[in-house]
Order: sequence, then C-alpha cells, then structure tokens
Amino acid sequence: MNLVSKNIKWIMLVSGILTSTIFTAAVAPNYILNMIFGETVSGSVNEIIVRNWGALVGIVGLMLIYGAYNESVRKLILIVAISSKIFFIGLVLTLGLGYLSKAGTSIVVDALVIILFVIYLIGEKGNQNTA
Repeated sequence: MNLVSKNIKWIMLVSGILTSTIFTAAVAPNYILNMIFGETVSGSVNEIIVRNWGALVGIVGLMLIYGAYNESVRKLILIVAISSKIFFIGLVLTLGLGYLSKAGTSIVVDALVIILFVIYLIGEKGNQNTA
C-alpha cells in the first residue's frame, strides 16, 4: 500500500475542508471573487451564478469529507472532485490567464490534489486486479 493510499482519509479531509470554504461565495460572493480573482460581482445574474458556483463547489468539498469516512462511495466522489478541479483549472488557463496572479495558488493546490487523487485511484485499481 503506498503512502497516498495509507493517508487518503486525511488527504480527502483536508481537501474537503479547503474546498468547502468556497461555500462563502454563496453568502459573500464579492469577498470570494475578490480574494480569488481580484474582481467583484456586477449584476444580478452574475451574483446568482457566483452564489450557485460557491454552493456547488462547497458541496464537492462536503462530498470529499463524507468520502473520507465512507469507502463505498469514495471512488465516485474522487472522480467528481477531480472532474470539477480539472474543469476549473482548464477554464482559468484557457479563458482567464490574467487571473493567474490571484488564482494561481488555487490552481496549484487543486493540481496537487488531482495528482494525489489519481495516484490513489490507480493504486486502488491495481489492488483490485491483484485480488
């Protein structure tokens, strides 16, 4: 069993807690947008979208916390989290390069989390094939 597999519970908990902090966007969209992108919300539609984004990403964080304790749903939750984080990184790198100075930390942390989750999933698949 590799180091990631032995510590996946803690990796998922820390990642889930960090990801859940985006729930703040649901109640304080200007604060989060300014913190991550250096921007503020302008207009009702944008506020709705940012608040919804905050809720959805926050839910992924809660799922990671849940999956840390429930192995039966862990694979699905990791795939959802990986997909969400890849999509965010892809959007910033393709449409928002000007935001890298602010969003760069989020991208680096998300990329590291993706790598750890993929290592875990590959290791688990290998363990299933040898069983």
